[in-house]
Amino acid sequence: MKIALIGATGFVGSAILNEALNRGHRVTAILRHPERLTVKNNNLSVVQGDVMDTNSLAEIVKGSDVVISAYNAGWSNPDIYNEFLKGSQSIQQGVKKSGVKRLIVMGGAGSLFVAPGVQLVDTPQFPADWKAGASAARDYLNILKKEDQLDWTFISPAIEMHQGTSGERKGRYRTGLDNPVVDANNKSIISVEDVAVAAVDEAEHPKHIRQRFTVAY
Repeated sequence: MKIALIGATGFVGSAILNEALNRGHRVTAILRHPERLTVKNNNLSVVQGDVMDTNSLAEIVKGSDVVISAYNAGWSNPDIYNEFLKGSQSIQQGVKKSGVKRLIVMGGAGSLFVAPGVQLVDTPQFPADWKAGASAARDYLNILKKEDQLDWTFISPAIEMHQGTSGERKGRYRTGLDNPVVDANNKSIISVEDVAVAAVDEAEHPKHIRQRFTVAY
């Protein structure tokens, strides 16, 4: 399978890159700074690209079976909200222009509903430092839901998915749609490695066309 991957040097993107290459897929990594990617693999092509350049992006991803976007405007970016929305919509339009039908977007857990009508990002305990980025991902999901030309999928990880929960690939997970998946201890948790497993599984065997789904142990 030919996968175009945006954000391959990020926390989530690098895990997806490793998972896809380990399964023998051909990956085109699209990066603003290609020199930052040190992975070497015969199935890996590295291309310089800017997500804000819609037309150029369309040319780069043309011919791919699927585009996986792990785009992140940068958690320390003071304009993360606007840049994430602008970049994500540019990616969406670029994929449409390219003729590729399949787009998988790696989103956040902030848009998951933790109570009727209440999303995680709007709860008092949600970390203030992450709120702008999480709000952008939530609002982009609402935009993506109106997309009727692409076979898109939006993946939300478990509520707890960070360096502290990662480092191990179990190769298993459970799925849900709009509510967090929790374990026997009422914890919603997963490693970044297994989020990557879920993303590549979805690329290989689409089960959530024009849907958001979430993964956790």
